Amino acid sequence: QVQVEESGGGVVQSGGSLRLTCLASGIRFRLFTMGWYRQAPGKPRDLVASIPYNGPIDYADSVKGRFTASRDNTKNTIYLDMHNLKPEDTGVYFCRIDDTTFWGQGTQVAVSS
Repeated sequence: QVQVEESGGGVVQSGGSLRLTCLASGIRFRLFTMGWYRQAPGKPRDLVASIPYNGPIDYADSVKGRFTASRDNTKNTIYLDMHNLKPEDTGVYFCRIDDTTFWGQGTQVAVSS
């Protein structure tokens, strides 16, 4: 059974930092690119970072230089380290096993100005 679960969201002031974690189980983790997505209120769900098993990580332009994604293949886990957070980073952050229908339930990030 495939499961995807995010954690680590919260409320933070502008300029603050948070770390999100996503655990994917029930898959051969190394075979899949993993993705972080976010959905702001009233907006579509957008890609934040795409993390291949082995290769460069792609970031949305809006987070380059502030967010760092990584993966630990020994733990079936990916991370999203977010720094210098801005109010426009507010939204629900989702983890996905890319090219599949498997998504996590999302974790809320709220950045106050």
